[in-house]
Amino acid sequence: MWERFSFYGMQGILLIYLYYSATRGGLGMDEVSAAGIVGAYGGAVYLSTILGAWIADRLLGSERVLFFSAIVIMAGHIALALLPGFVGVGVGLVLVAFGSGGLKANATSVVGTLYGEHDPRRDAGFSVFYLGINLGAFLGPILTGLAQTTLGFHWGFGLAAVGMAIGLVQYAFGRKNLPPEASVVPNPLPRERRPLVIGVAIAAVVLVAVLVLTGLVNAQNLVLWIIGGTIVAAIAYFAVILASRAISTVERHRVYGFIPLFVASVAFWSLYQQQFTVLTIYSDKQLNRDLFGWEMPVSWVQSINPIFIIVLSGVFAAIWTKLGDRQPSTPIKFALGTIIMGVAFLLFIPFAGGGPNSTPLLAIVGILLVFTVAELLLSPVGLSVATKLAPKVFHTQMVALFFLSVALGTAISGRLAEFYSAETEVAYFGVLGGIAIVLGVALAVGSRGVLKLMSGVR
Repeated sequence: MWERFSFYGMQGILLIYLYYSATRGGLGMDEVSAAGIVGAYGGAVYLSTILGAWIADRLLGSERVLFFSAIVIMAGHIALALLPGFVGVGVGLVLVAFGSGGLKANATSVVGTLYGEHDPRRDAGFSVFYLGINLGAFLGPILTGLAQTTLGFHWGFGLAAVGMAIGLVQYAFGRKNLPPEASVVPNPLPRERRPLVIGVAIAAVVLVAVLVLTGLVNAQNLVLWIIGGTIVAAIAYFAVILASRAISTVERHRVYGFIPLFVASVAFWSLYQQQFTVLTIYSDKQLNRDLFGWEMPVSWVQSINPIFIIVLSGVFAAIWTKLGDRQPSTPIKFALGTIIMGVAFLLFIPFAGGGPNSTPLLAIVGILLVFTVAELLLSPVGLSVATKLAPKVFHTQMVALFFLSVALGTAISGRLAEFYSAETEVAYFGVLGGIAIVLGVALAVGSRGVLKLMSGVR
């Protein structure tokens, strides 16, 4: 809960901190570059989950990675709060991205060790975990937004650091009660290979430093580097799995069946994650945030989605349980999620081109309700189907592939935001919404072929 509090609390004010003028406490960047940085940062978080999972599986175990990742996250928020200007942004976002990736990759695993495979409390335990996540995501933007509007941006970032510190203290007292399984290293890296891994890590850091210092990587093109790196990683993952002699024909067909789901997931997240780019700009400039004579902070808009998730996740779970075998197949759920996400973008069009305070708050609440319905059709299903379709020897890598689809979609959301402006809203929302709907319809039409490839997995 506290990690999500700090994560969404910081992200709720990050974009406006980058593009607000110095007189308003910001850094005065242009909106295009600022949105690109936020998208690149979001993509880097999900890319880092792969690194976090690898370190847990080969070096430290999930529990230690979880603990150290939380410390790294707190250090990142402290950097944003205390270091001035772009130095604080650079150091802070790198630390938060790597720390969040490590924590996100391992928190679920650690919760899983609390219960046996057939323990009847297992689902209830994960429900409490999920509730904590969304409670933090709800409270974070509200409290950091209040701190930002009343005291300044650095106080908001500082509050995110305090939240993470509270979580760390609480966890430090409780971690001794975790079962031994939480600290197990499933596939230890042989000692003779460790120097090679250290060498690769140092080479990677040096390469990134050279690219930054020579100007080849900068604020304007960072998101393109993240997109390119994610595409290369995804293609490499698919190629390695499909070319392996260790998988059967059925398993290979299932991996092929995952490819259209991967594409749909990228399309979905490229629109959904614009909550933190385009929707933030829109909320700042066109949304009527007046509440009985008091102007609501921009970041509060990002607390709407977690409320709907908390309310509707149980409803969706009950619906799928009641339908049983009659519920839609995974490809149809992915198709519906993508189509509904496209419809959500089309709902912006009636309010397009309006001036300051022209869009009613209730309209954004309604649109975010549609966002949430789309999310609950695709997001919870994604990780589940990745594990079902995974070949036995590539179980973790298939989960990593799903996270790569989220990383790619998130980074693309930052790139797409560069084409947004108040003057182009009709074309922007119409084209992107239309593309998502077409992709969703195509997946629905081809769902029988995808199911055939999935070889018995629904």
